[in-house]
Amino acid sequence: MTRVLLVEDDRELGELLIRAFGNAGYTTDLARDGQAGLHRALTRDYDVLVLDRNLPAIEGLDLLGRLRRSGVEAPALILTALGTVADRIAGLDGGAEDYVVKPFDIEELLARLRVLLRRRAVPAEPVVAVGAAEFDLIARTVTAPDGGATALSGRESDLLRLLAEHPDRVFSRREIVARVFPESDADTLADTYVHYLRRKLGAAVVTTVRGAGYRLGRL
Repeated sequence: MTRVLLVEDDRELGELLIRAFGNAGYTTDLARDGQAGLHRALTRDYDVLVLDRNLPAIEGLDLLGRLRRSGVEAPALILTALGTVADRIAGLDGGAEDYVVKPFDIEELLARLRVLLRRRAVPAEPVVAVGAAEFDLIARTVTAPDGGATALSGRESDLLRLLAEHPDRVFSRREIVARVFPESDADTLADTYVHYLRRKLGAAVVTTVRGAGYRLGRL
């Protein structure tokens, strides 16, 4: 049974989402403020987190940051009325795997949750090579030959996994978006997340093939 932690202070919306998640076959625990959400996430195991941002007690991104620092790795979807580009970037950089703006379509939300749950499935080969480094698909960390480890966000991990599992293939921006960001049609997301990987792992980790796209580089 898939377990969802929903942290939402709007009572009517919370009840609507519990019904929708239940109809989809999910068991949902509801917390109405950030402190209650923190307690539940640290004391129970969940398959996915759905978090509002403007929460009482602990703001949603602060809550997510505390959970990530405490070792909670369940994928997180931010569900909020804060919908500017800056808000979305802050949410994804803050550790969320997806970001949905209110008002939203419930069927789209459920589809996005299914994507997150598929990504959470344990891969057959949990470690792949990135040059001389090792990429742990479960822990989402890249360990260099000197032992230094770098943690990646969910989307960064998905992009690096795509490139690392096909090291000789060049992926167009459109292919990357279709595979890593299936809920979006913005080709610029590929460029954005290549930039994020290079910022964390070094410029050589992804090679730009002019006029064609990107392929795995080296570390």
